[in-house]
Amino acid sequence: MSAAWQMQFCTGMAQIDSELWDALAAGASPFLSHAYLSALEDTGCASVDTGWAPQHLLVLQQGRPVAAMPLYLKRHSWGEYVFDWSWADAYRQYGMAYYPKLVTSVPFTPSSGPRLLMAPDVDRAALTTASADAVKARAKTLGASSWHVLFPTQQEHALLADAGLRPRIGCQYHWYNRGYECFEDFLATFNSRKRKNLRKEREAVRGAGIHFRHLTGHAITPALWQTFYGFYQSTYEVRGQQGYLTPAFFEQLGRTMPDNLLLVLALHEDTPIAAALSLRDDTTLYGRYWGSRSDYQFLHFETCYYQGIDYCITQGLQRFDSGAQGEHKIQRGFEPIITYSNHWIADPRFAAAIGDFLVREAEHIRQYRNDAAQGLPFRLDLPTATT
Repeated sequence: MSAAWQMQFCTGMAQIDSELWDALAAGASPFLSHAYLSALEDTGCASVDTGWAPQHLLVLQQGRPVAAMPLYLKRHSWGEYVFDWSWADAYRQYGMAYYPKLVTSVPFTPSSGPRLLMAPDVDRAALTTASADAVKARAKTLGASSWHVLFPTQQEHALLADAGLRPRIGCQYHWYNRGYECFEDFLATFNSRKRKNLRKEREAVRGAGIHFRHLTGHAITPALWQTFYGFYQSTYEVRGQQGYLTPAFFEQLGRTMPDNLLLVLALHEDTPIAAALSLRDDTTLYGRYWGSRSDYQFLHFETCYYQGIDYCITQGLQRFDSGAQGEHKIQRGFEPIITYSNHWIADPRFAAAIGDFLVREAEHIRQYRNDAAQGLPFRLDLPTATT
């Protein structure tokens, strides 16, 4: 480790200056902003009580912040979207504690982006290794079994593997804007059967008398936040659960990040019946939360996907990250892509066994991704993210 690097661990975003953090996070997704991570903590969504105890890393060089990393001490695996339940169960069977563990991620957010935020003038490889060594030492001090970096960039994935964190891959489905002028331009890339099917889905929603409004954070009133939150909770109620996030969290985002918010509101006549909340930056729309109190055919696809695609085309955004899971997205033009994570396991016996598993799992994930791409609706003469 460079003698010039000082590693500090902070137990909350309130301990870190927002301008300094955001300068390091410049160009990253809105989920890495000080405002977003603070909203999670300020409203109790990511806290000791919910099993997300902040341990954020701040790296200083001669008193100047040169890197930062969101980091949490966790006592469960909920809200991560990179599944390690079987690892925890293996620990239990051997009479060992898997929790607590350290996790570098954005809580409840399966969206890829930089995880070690760095100033542009530092040696990325050296600082990644030094930071990894510091977090491993922190894990041992806290009695954590492991450290997991979820949804890093591909470059970080490689650097973390070099620093001793075993690589893992997954698969998501993203939409890409290839210079479309309108939704019909996008549909023109489909084969005729799939194009006809998608048009029928959109026509069914319009035929039911449903229309949509696109609202930024500035236009989302307290009453609309309350309406949206009812929709959000409905997606969990059907499974007998409660959502991770609170009304106060969404209201704080509305105050602190209004330009990054898009609420797609579905109305039947003048009555809201469903909504989808996304975040955005200059290039990408990030679909996050949805809910409905009414059961209309294809309403989910229209609210969550087609309205988002329309918005991306209108706004000139290049990508639509629609979140985790959902094979039904493939036939609607969302392309399967590889996502990444990295894992350090303190116990060498479990580290070896998990490492072997990850090698075998990666073969299946890559084959799945290739197979999934065969279900894309595009004409065979057009390139995709998988070609």
